Amino acid sequence: MTQQRATAIGFTAILMWALLALLAIGSAPVPPFLLNALCFGIGGGLALIWVAAGPGLGVLRGVSWKVYAFGTIGLFGYHALYFTAFRIAPAAETGLIAYLWPLFIVLFSGFLPGERLGLLHVIGALVAFVGAALIVLSRGDTAAELPVMGLVLAFLCALAWAAYSVLSRRLGAVPTETVTVYCLATAVLSVAAHLAFEQTVWPASNWGWLSVLALGLGPVGAAFFTWDVGMKKGDIQLLGVASYAAPLLSTLALIAGGRATATPMLLVAAVLITGGAALAARASMKPVRPAAGG
Repeated sequence: MTQQRATAIGFTAILMWALLALLAIGSAPVPPFLLNALCFGIGGGLALIWVAAGPGLGVLRGVSWKVYAFGTIGLFGYHALYFTAFRIAPAAETGLIAYLWPLFIVLFSGFLPGERLGLLHVIGALVAFVGAALIVLSRGDTAAELPVMGLVLAFLCALAWAAYSVLSRRLGAVPTETVTVYCLATAVLSVAAHLAFEQTVWPASNWGWLSVLALGLGPVGAAFFTWDVGMKKGDIQLLGVASYAAPLLSTLALIAGGRATATPMLLVAAVLITGGAALAARASMKPVRPAAGG
């Protein structure tokens, strides 16, 4: 597999995450940890069938428990911090801080063996972040006081996902099929968290159940597998900056679904995000080479 192809596969995760907000709204009033358990259960269960029908479950047996612990902590830890932060702090400010993760991915990637962090990567990431910030802040959420703990959790959330993504690069020899176990283990931990902290509330309509199913198939399912491929074998810096397309595409999906209103700010944000990604793409231009393990 070439690096170019792996990068394209990784980008599909960003496209799927663009539907996360719309589908999450559709799944209301299911509480966060129960929603997490349902979605990861669907995604992990289907992935288990995919692995069994493909390379076989034996591919999962030779993997160290440390790898499974890393993946489970990454997925469950990120979502636990994310959902808790949104419960405590206002959505706009929390979302802005949580979307620091693409910037952290670009910056952290410079410490990986064989990777070089260029000035254009940093500039592109910052420009794209400004665009993402405009989208989040233009949603109009305000609050008289900002709960510090909620914002701290959002910051930790961004660090957690960036660390998980970048460290996945160091596990290039580990098959992507291991994400199946990450998902199933996250579902189990989410059930425990739900029983401990939440009341059980199921989807109120057929659309709610369809939203849960769609989440498990895409944004909280297949997306983690394609992202794993991108992080391990693709252009990690380009994917980091391209991740800023997620808030733009998410907002466009909300508008198409009648959940948000189009504003001139979107055009400005689109230009900034596209420009930032273009700068990173220019910095990443190099001869296509086979990726490790390809």
